Amino acid sequence: MAGVTSTWTEPSNTPLTLLLLGKGTDPASERGVDCPGDLPAPSDPDLVARATAAKAALGDRVFVLGHHYQRDEVIQFADVTGDSFKLAQQAAARPDAEFIVFCGVHFMAESADILTQPSQRVILPDLAAGCSMADMAVLGQVETAWEHFQDLGIVDQIVPVTYMNSSADIKGFVGRNSGVVCTSSNAKRALDWSFEQGSKVFFLPDQHLGRNTAVLEMGFELDDCVLYDPHKPNGGLTDEQLINARMILWRGHCSVHGRFTIDSVREVRERVPGVNVLVHPECRHEVVRAADQVGSTEYIIRALDAAPAGSAWAVGTELNLVRRLALAHPDKQVMFLDRTVCYCSTMNRIDLPHLVWTLEELVAGRVPNVITVDEKTAHDARIALDQMLALP
Repeated sequence: MAGVTSTWTEPSNTPLTLLLLGKGTDPASERGVDCPGDLPAPSDPDLVARATAAKAALGDRVFVLGHHYQRDEVIQFADVTGDSFKLAQQAAARPDAEFIVFCGVHFMAESADILTQPSQRVILPDLAAGCSMADMAVLGQVETAWEHFQDLGIVDQIVPVTYMNSSADIKGFVGRNSGVVCTSSNAKRALDWSFEQGSKVFFLPDQHLGRNTAVLEMGFELDDCVLYDPHKPNGGLTDEQLINARMILWRGHCSVHGRFTIDSVREVRERVPGVNVLVHPECRHEVVRAADQVGSTEYIIRALDAAPAGSAWAVGTELNLVRRLALAHPDKQVMFLDRTVCYCSTMNRIDLPHLVWTLEELVAGRVPNVITVDEKTAHDARIALDQMLALP
């Protein structure tokens, strides 16, 4: 209406109000909504300068880790880039750094806290940066499954193996039960060791890595593997299936790698003659079977580095990394395997505003978002991690 001016007024909090990040807190809501102070606006043109200045002011007191799947705007400030285990190792190798700022997701920061010195503090710029795969294995559910195996009289035959992409609670469970942690690059070695200890493996939480490693690298049959669904009575399996199984796979998966389909592979081969399909072992079994090469994040990077000029590659992994590889290899045709763009949504919660806020809080003498694993869980988890490091 003419002569009437309207201004926006933030609605008062009600039980149904959605809180804007940095503008309030609800203890019953998800992690990460409590961001004391003002989170810088994403449109702030001075964010890069602010991050640079804060990092310089902190000097050697801070060590910034950046996972390969992080945004470029964050990666530019990382002292080291890598996969989750490499970054945790790098954190442990910097005992003089007072603060470890982990630009990754929650389970990665937990692993860094387990492996670093008690005097060091591991910080996650946004506490809501989690991992859907890790969240698919909840300790109570896993313990219920283990009790079921005990009732069947098979628990003494089972060695638990958990992927690095799991919570500290799950790593602790595996350590307490004489198991081992694995990465996507040493999964076969972990399984070889496990089958020397027992006749069955309980593999957490990624069904695809477990199945792909057992069938494609160790010569198992698909029928040797059963899928335990924690949301179904007895995992949705008969006693006979569990007794006969060699691999008991937890029903978990990566929301990014799980989106690639056999149709994705067929489509790119039709569209780009001679293309090399390179995928991560977290992809579905039929996708991995149809690929030309399969390997961890570090393997994918090395494969592109070694590829001849002029070659074409369709890569089945997180888009930030694929895009970064394409820019790093302008002499090669590097593309995302699926035509629909897909980022890791939780990894992408770590953005430049959160990093700037974290670094400036540290400069001001305030330590936000510290990730701490309790002493008992950390002890048990370290047993499983140390067993991985001791693998032949």
